[in-house]
Amino acid sequence: MLLICVRHTAVAVPKGVCYGRTDVPLAADFEQEAETIAQKLRTYAFDTSDAVYTSPLNRCTRLADFCGFPWAIRDSRLLEMDFGRWEMQPWQTIDDPVLKVWFDDWIHQPTAAGDSFMAMLSRVGTFVDGLRDRAHRRVLLFTHGGVIACLNVLSGANEPQNAFRSLPSCGSVVEIEIED
Repeated sequence: MLLICVRHTAVAVPKGVCYGRTDVPLAADFEQEAETIAQKLRTYAFDTSDAVYTSPLNRCTRLADFCGFPWAIRDSRLLEMDFGRWEMQPWQTIDDPVLKVWFDDWIHQPTAAGDSFMAMLSRVGTFVDGLRDRAHRRVLLFTHGGVIACLNVLSGANEPQNAFRSLPSCGSVVEIEIED
């Protein structure tokens, strides 16, 4: 099954702020970025046998709408990692003893009142299993960097410990092949 993954466009959040699951505003140049993505997606011939899904966060649904997929199925399993109490705080100012524990083992250790990478991987894996059950051959996803990292692990292209070493930039379109 081919997953065509679109990472949302840039957001209007200062660099260095933890914003995972928070529904943040988009950068001022959203329409320019979105038009570039829409042009890339026009190179694909989508039909009714294809599926289109989006994270329910505005940065993904607004992009799906702009690209001509207002009917994209919203699925919470495509949400970004939940950073819990750290959301919308600058990483440098987070004063939480859990932070060091999390940095030492972010794969298994959950964030403060949030997700671990393995919990997110399990959630995204459940989504992929559902796609397999529906026998989709090609799926378009409007989603987040963390979800794309999980999909690369599930495809066998990456190991969990390397999941975030080669994240696509905001506004990227990447293809990931997942075995049926």
